[in-house]
Amino acid sequence: MRLELQDQKKAARKAASAARKVAARNAGPNAAACLADTLMHAIPLDGVAAVSGFLPIGSEIDVRPLLSGFLKCGVDICLPVVVGTDRPLVFRRWREGDPMIEEAFGTRAPRPEAPEVEPDLLLVPMLAFDRAGFRLGYGGGFYDRTLERLRAVKPVMAVGVAFAGQEVAYVPHDGLDQPLDWVVTEREAIRI
Repeated sequence: MRLELQDQKKAARKAASAARKVAARNAGPNAAACLADTLMHAIPLDGVAAVSGFLPIGSEIDVRPLLSGFLKCGVDICLPVVVGTDRPLVFRRWREGDPMIEEAFGTRAPRPEAPEVEPDLLLVPMLAFDRAGFRLGYGGGFYDRTLERLRAVKPVMAVGVAFAGQEVAYVPHDGLDQPLDWVVTEREAIRI
């Protein structure tokens, strides 16, 4: 059964990657600002002291305007760091202009001397999402392992961020896939 699911996800990733490129073009140049505005007005942020974001790669939506908004509110910002293939992510404090390292997956991360931070809210990248709160990631399982670990020790909020055009009717998933609490696009905030 697991092999069949892996095949379904592989096919879904290929289609979703192409669809995200189209969604990014269709969303236009103001999508990142609209996403930031939508999230800040829709999601209750009481008690959120630290937010994990990400620096966009490829056609991912840019969350840097949102991260700037959090900084202005006095919230700590951190970025994910891959520490091992089958391990949860760790998060290190980040500010625009901080020195970065290149990671194997085409991402950039804060340097090892940056302090570790445990986020209260995670902005989660994706290829596709459905209204049941499941996301199609890149296949490494990093966010699923990370959310499982964090949810075992404290309340955290997982917010998938995407273009509206990345929505699909159904994301293949199983018991290892951690659902999102919200999905926010440039058009709307969807509470799961």
